[in-house]
Amino acid sequence: MPLRVIRAGYGSPERPDAFPDPDALDARAGLPAAVELLEGRRVAVLTGAGMSTRSGIPDYRGPDARPRNPMTYQEFMGSVGNRRHYWARNQYGWRFVDAAEPNAAHTAIARMESAGVVQGVITQNIDRLHEKAGTVEVVDLHGTYAWVLCTACGSRFPREQVSRYLDELNPGSYDGMAAGTDIEYAPDADATVEETEGFRVWDCPVCQGVLKPDVVFFGENAPAEKVALSRRIVERADVLLVAGSSLTVNSGRRFVRQAARVGKPVVIVNHGTTGADALATVKVDAPVDEFLTDLGLLLGA
Repeated sequence: MPLRVIRAGYGSPERPDAFPDPDALDARAGLPAAVELLEGRRVAVLTGAGMSTRSGIPDYRGPDARPRNPMTYQEFMGSVGNRRHYWARNQYGWRFVDAAEPNAAHTAIARMESAGVVQGVITQNIDRLHEKAGTVEVVDLHGTYAWVLCTACGSRFPREQVSRYLDELNPGSYDGMAAGTDIEYAPDADATVEETEGFRVWDCPVCQGVLKPDVVFFGENAPAEKVALSRRIVERADVLLVAGSSLTVNSGRRFVRQAARVGKPVVIVNHGTTGADALATVKVDAPVDEFLTDLGLLLGA
């Protein structure tokens, strides 16, 4: 089936000149500036959706982003119909994220960790591509697609196991999707499956509670323990490197503020403006995969 990946996002930026950022350094000027700040220092890394676009996973707020309205935690928990709709689409879409492979940006970060440059990675992505690339010290701030959580008893199940049960409960659910239909995917593993009404949802086998992917929904806070681990990574580091994040929401932006508050340099590499440009010591507008590859080589990774 031919696939068309949606440039999923939340609409066009208010500033028409946001892409590229007119106030940022380009790659040629930004690379030596970044090396000067990072060389010989312990580096914490914060990553966002822009890290994974070269792996085929769309971002949220890139220049080609189109408006979308992801289901909130409150909507998911408040309606059986909403959960049916969500799971029917996620059951089709999660394999798209699962099949993605790390790109040069993830590989560069893993190599810098192996070389002792990077001390830890905080990622806002749910795609596990940092782990696939070999990075060890990773905090998946918003969870991962690979696990499912019971909201009542806290039991966790591999997504593959849940997928098998959902297939058994819904035989032939996708048979009516004609060959050649375009399927649009989003970075949260959503897929444009239109017929969802008859989809049957699997409840927790331990307590019959409501199951949800172990990811942070809109309207839901990142787990306190993951926030604490992330803060510790920033505390241990001498400098913070942000890659591929628009820093639009507080979930990631708080770590930039944490670093800036104590005078630690902040290097931001992103295509377009971000919500924390005013706190950056160096801001670079460049493709993150190319920039991080060159950066790693210059830092001896």
